[in-house]
Amino acid sequence: MFYTYIIKSEKTNKYYIGSTIDINKRLRRHNNGHNKSTKNGIPWLLIRVEEFDTRQESYKREMKIKSYKGGEAFKVLLG
Repeated sequence: MFYTYIIKSEKTNKYYIGSTIDINKRLRRHNNGHNKSTKNGIPWLLIRVEEFDTRQESYKREMKIKSYKGGEAFKVLLG
């Protein structure tokens, strides 16, 4: 399975959107400072996860979410 996820920084209140094959490992890497773009936001909380059969579907969804990040559609997605 492949996953598209949204995490939120407790420190900065910013969001990060990504995709991965191992959601638990990826979240640990974000929180251990292994990702340059999220290092300053530690700690990160998992806000949303969507599951897909293929990497292509997961990446396509990641790009779709990023296309409306911060807008009304993003707010609706977060609930």
